[in-house]
Amino acid sequence: MNDHASQKILVLRYRFIGDTILAVPFLRNLRRARPDAWITWVVAPGSAEVVKGIPYVDELLFWDPVTIHADSRGTHRTLKSRLDFVRELRRRKFDTAYVLKRSFSSAIMALLSGARRRIGFNTEGRGFLLTKRIPYLLDRHEVLSFLDVLRADGIEPTDDHLEAWIDTAEDQEARSLMGVGPGFLAIHPFASSGVKSWPLERFADVAHTANKLYGLVPVVLGGTRDLEAANGVAGLFPAGTLNLTGACGLRVTMAVLARCAAFIGNDSGIMHLASAAGIPLVAVFGPTSPVRFGPWGVNCRVVHSRFPCSPCRQRLFTECEPTPNGRPRCIDDIPSSTVIEELKSLLSEQKPAASKEGL
Repeated sequence: MNDHASQKILVLRYRFIGDTILAVPFLRNLRRARPDAWITWVVAPGSAEVVKGIPYVDELLFWDPVTIHADSRGTHRTLKSRLDFVRELRRRKFDTAYVLKRSFSSAIMALLSGARRRIGFNTEGRGFLLTKRIPYLLDRHEVLSFLDVLRADGIEPTDDHLEAWIDTAEDQEARSLMGVGPGFLAIHPFASSGVKSWPLERFADVAHTANKLYGLVPVVLGGTRDLEAANGVAGLFPAGTLNLTGACGLRVTMAVLARCAAFIGNDSGIMHLASAAGIPLVAVFGPTSPVRFGPWGVNCRVVHSRFPCSPCRQRLFTECEPTPNGRPRCIDDIPSSTVIEELKSLLSEQKPAASKEGL
C-alpha cells in the first residue's frame, strides 16, 4: 500500500458476478477524479474473477464469509478470521469508504474500517452508520445508482459504459473451444433460481431460428451446477450446437462471449458479462426488475411481461399462482416468437458483425 497517496479510499461492493461488473463505471469515474488516491476494493473471491486486469483500483481485498450464495467459499467463517479482516482494514487507515452494498453489515464494516467519511445508500436502517446518506431509488438502474453515490460526494461522472479485460491466453482458449464458423450465438438458458428461468425449449426455438436465418452456431454457456439442467440441450437444440456448460471458467466464458455475434439469456451474471463484452443481446426477465438490473449497453433489449403486480416484490407464489411449469406467469407467458423478433431486429442492425467469419 502506498502510504504517500493523496487519499486512501475503500470501496465496498462484494458478492455476485453481475453486481461486481456493474461497479466498474463507478470505479473508472472515481479513478479519473482521484488519480493520486490509493483505491482498495473489497470483493468476493469468486466474482472478482470478472474484473481481473481492472486498471482503476490499486488492490482487491477479498471478503468471503459463509453465505448461501454460490460464490461463497467461506474463508472468513470464524470470528478470528473476521476480526483479522477488520484489523487489516484498519491498518490501511482509510480516509473515505464508499458503501455500494445496501446491507446493514456492509455499513458496519465501513465503520469498523476507521474511515472518517462513509458514503452510501440510506437503506436497512443503517443511515446512522454513514456520514453521507443517499436515497436508493427503485426505478433507477444499479449503474446509475452507484454513480449517484459519486455525485453525492461532489464527483460528476463523465461516462457509464461497462468494460471487461480479456488476455491473449483466454482468447486463444475460447478460439480453441469454438473453432471457426460463420458466427456464433451465445445462449445462457440458466439462472440462479428456477423462477427466473425461461423454459429451455423456447431458447431452443430461438437457436433454431438464428441458425436457419443467419447461420449462427448456438453456444450454450453455464457453470458446473447447470450440468444436470443442460442434459436436454442435445435433443432440443440444432445439430452442431456447442454445449460448453461446465467446460470453461468465468474468464474463458468472457472470452467466448466476446467472440459471439449476439447473446440471449435469462437475468443472470452471465447476461451482465455479455453486456460488458459489448455484443448485441436479448435478455428475458420475469419477476426481477429490468429497470434496476437489466443489461446495460446500447445494443441491449429486454423482453419482459408487465403484470399488475410488476415490479415484483419477490413474494413469489404468495402473491401469484405458479404455472403448471412451476414458474411465475410473468416469465412462463413469454412466447418464443417475441424473443425471436427482438433478436432478428438486433441482428438486422448488426448484419456485418453477425456474418463475420470467426466471430
